[in-house]
Amino acid sequence: MSTEILEFPDVFELNVTLIEPRLKHPTIFEHFDRLAAGKAFRILNDHDPKPLYYQLIGERGNIFSWTYLENGPIWWKVEIKKLDLANGETVGEIAAKDIRKAEVFKRYGIDFCCGGKKSLQQVCNEKGLNIEQVETELNNVTTLQSPSLDFNRWDADFLADYIYNQHHKYFYREEPVITGLVEKVAEHHGQEHEELTELRKLYCQLIQELKTHFLKEERILFPFIKKLVEVSRYGDASIFSEQFSVTDPVHLMESDHKAAGELLLQMQQLTNNYTPPAEACNSYRFLFSKLKELDEDLHQHIHLENNLLFLKALALEKDLKNRSL
Repeated sequence: MSTEILEFPDVFELNVTLIEPRLKHPTIFEHFDRLAAGKAFRILNDHDPKPLYYQLIGERGNIFSWTYLENGPIWWKVEIKKLDLANGETVGEIAAKDIRKAEVFKRYGIDFCCGGKKSLQQVCNEKGLNIEQVETELNNVTTLQSPSLDFNRWDADFLADYIYNQHHKYFYREEPVITGLVEKVAEHHGQEHEELTELRKLYCQLIQELKTHFLKEERILFPFIKKLVEVSRYGDASIFSEQFSVTDPVHLMESDHKAAGELLLQMQQLTNNYTPPAEACNSYRFLFSKLKELDEDLHQHIHLENNLLFLKALALEKDLKNRSL
């Protein structure tokens, strides 16, 4: 195997094109695993390495940042950085403790769902925000009102049921309505507003992925989490010593969330955050209001899973395995 590593003062670059095809991903994973928290390396490739992005989430979890330094058409250069999860409280943890603080994050464009494992300091540095100003606003939230739902105190099985009843059922109820509106508005106004054709494409891809994702949660992950809770309360912890693991399904769901989050971001950008044109008809305006509602619901949904449910499930499994030793 031949590889080329170019040394930089703080980061090295791996030319993936020089690696034997079957060893490309294992080699990249090896370099990632050797990274210290907060450190990065770069990969250079002759095509978009996005499949690696999802594989990395699926096998290592949402513990890295992915930044395109070059984005084709000849070369793709990506910097992969291992997050420093010990560098202060993460934005996901902050939102999990008090969901009202998510409104502050929204105002500053801070992703507390799919990007929730970054520390507040790291996010502010990346976005050029004044961390003292953001912290002041976060602290002031506590004086507004008491939180209506303290998700952090809920057991994992109850939280899984809440997510299904509140968010999955919302999707099943609203998706046919929104889909009908997307088709109607794109058909009637697509010639004057070409972005509607791209919007329909992105929306259909999102819906297809969500339907598959929800089935995996409802048939596999949620029942398994409920079993973890049941065994933790009443059963024999030894059955979880070798036979089962919630880690891989959690990482897979996080990968799905990343993909959905990217589609939502593209839809937001394409529609100027779901702002209809001045001359838009009632159906056009209604569609954009429903898409914005769906976007907000999905972000809340992903937050509850990434920053609360999944962490509770992983902690439960770890406790059961420790008890079985």
